[in-house]
Amino acid sequence: MHHVLKRTCFLAKFQKVNQGVSYLITQTLFDNQAFYDFRERLQFAQVDVPIEVGIMPCTNLNQIKKITELSGNPMPKKFVDIMDHFRNNQEAMRDAGINYAIEQIVDLLSNNADGIHLYTMNNAENVQQIWDATHTLFAETSNHPTERV
Repeated sequence: MHHVLKRTCFLAKFQKVNQGVSYLITQTLFDNQAFYDFRERLQFAQVDVPIEVGIMPCTNLNQIKKITELSGNPMPKKFVDIMDHFRNNQEAMRDAGINYAIEQIVDLLSNNADGIHLYTMNNAENVQQIWDATHTLFAETSNHPTERV
């Protein structure tokens, strides 16, 4: 079972829906399969609210290590390999992290994710680059692609 959306998280989200929330946002994740498994479990439990997937571009290796330690998020091999390869070049790390986030978003939207929540870490330039690369994808998957921008 993926640690990122483990049983306690599932139960907490289920309780929130029972208390009337109209949508859910996941914590940041680096493995889209964790979201697909989580969504399937919610569907099986007949929980039917939109779920936005938390995505954070990795532009700082130390920051990501700290976040994954605190959250228990697993890092897929592809992600770890990217981070290891570019760890000594901050500019390359930033570009690789942004591109990884873009790949995640493309995959999520093409697999009917309800939305994306970008954890920006107060970096408007990164967000702008991701938006520039993905905004047309939202128009294909939503009636209101810029509603919460």
